[in-house]
Amino acid sequence: MKKIWSRSYLLSSVLVILTLSLWAVFPLQPDLVKAKEKWKGVCWVGSRSPLLGQELEALKATGADALSQTPFGWQSDKNSPELCWNRGDDMKWWGESSQGIKATFDSSARHGIMNMLKPHIWLRGSWPGEIEMRSEKDWELWFEYYRGFILDYAVMAEEHQIPMLCVGTELELTTKRESDWRKVIAAVREVYSGKIIYAANFTEFEHVKFWDALDYIGIQAYFPLTTKENPNLSDLKSGWKKNMPRIEKVVRTYQKPVMFTEIGYVNTVDAAVEPWVWPSERRETKLSEDMQALCYEAFFETAWKESWMAGVFFWKWYPDGKHRDPDFTPQGKKAEQVMQKYFSMD
Repeated sequence: MKKIWSRSYLLSSVLVILTLSLWAVFPLQPDLVKAKEKWKGVCWVGSRSPLLGQELEALKATGADALSQTPFGWQSDKNSPELCWNRGDDMKWWGESSQGIKATFDSSARHGIMNMLKPHIWLRGSWPGEIEMRSEKDWELWFEYYRGFILDYAVMAEEHQIPMLCVGTELELTTKRESDWRKVIAAVREVYSGKIIYAANFTEFEHVKFWDALDYIGIQAYFPLTTKENPNLSDLKSGWKKNMPRIEKVVRTYQKPVMFTEIGYVNTVDAAVEPWVWPSERRETKLSEDMQALCYEAFFETAWKESWMAGVFFWKWYPDGKHRDPDFTPQGKKAEQVMQKYFSMD
């Protein structure tokens, strides 16, 4: 009996040691959060003049049930702390004025379309990801301006009961100042009762440290999917699968669902190589509706199916349907058919 007991004890000890060793090498991971919703959206372009009524009907016909509206603040230089904005109705674009935002929200709500208010900073000669101050004093001033800017729109969103607010977009060099951003978010919470999100660039979202203070992890999902000139669907899906672990690591850490606050592809043959490149820089590139549509399908066949996916907003959608070539909009192209197919499934 003693020998049997000794062997059992020895075996148990070995199993415990083996289990602990495996745990040290492969620690247990928390479950991935499951989103409670999955919004099917587009990034709505503010129109020059008032809507006529049928514009939202055309969007609803695609199966979309969400849109983002984008008013602007302006900054003259990436190193200048001054920021200006105008919520008034004397703006060039009716759709970006307070009146236009309210009218678009009311009209879309009647069609069962959820709204996200997503103010952007327009930076002359650059993009918001390069905003960076040269001194601590300028940083303090910039955040003072920015807090005033976003709070103005937070108050608007609360007044109109817009259900979601994006507190910042692609401000990559500012988000390293975690404490300042937490103060901005806390100030927004004081005046706004809806859901809030930050839209981090695909190169930025892993470094943001304040996701816990928000309701979602927001990603501007312009991930490069391939380096090939003529990728097939399998190539593009592989590109997504390479990026998925990066997203899931952040989801596990913060236990927040993900929303792709922007994603889009131009109708050119190189759409999947550097999706963020602006159409004006692709004028000499061969057009391809097929490639744009293939990029949409790759997204729907991969990231869209994940449990943590709370919604997507495709860049971009014109109320009047007009567009240039090349352009990001799927309207009137094969990509719209792909979007409608998958949006109509659920």
